[in-house]
This record gives sequence, structure tokens and C-alpha cells, in this order.
Amino acid sequence: MPRKITDDCMACGICMDECQEGAISEGDPIYVIDPEKCTDCGSCQDVCPNDAIIEV
Repeated sequence: MPRKITDDCMACGICMDECQEGAISEGDPIYVIDPEKCTDCGSCQDVCPNDAIIEV
């Protein structure tokens, strides 16, 4: 199941750098995860300093 970035995102970009699938992109005002590309590896959630990435 893909993950989602919540409104708690502070747009630091750490998750985007961590995603090896290129599923995370810069949104306005927070980053977004493309569910078609997300493989649910969880690495983005592990590095998020604000716990803003959740399972959906």
C-alpha cells in the first residue's frame, strides 16, 4: 500500500532524496507521493524528521 505525505510536511526534501523509485516530488506547499510509482518500501517514512509520511 502506498504512503502519503500529510500536512505536517515541512518541505525539507529529505524524503525525495531517499526515494529510489522517484515517487516523491515537490508539491505546493508540501511534497507528494505518486501512488503509481511508490513500492511501499518505507524508506521515506524512516527518514522523515517530522513523521509526516503515513501508510494509507
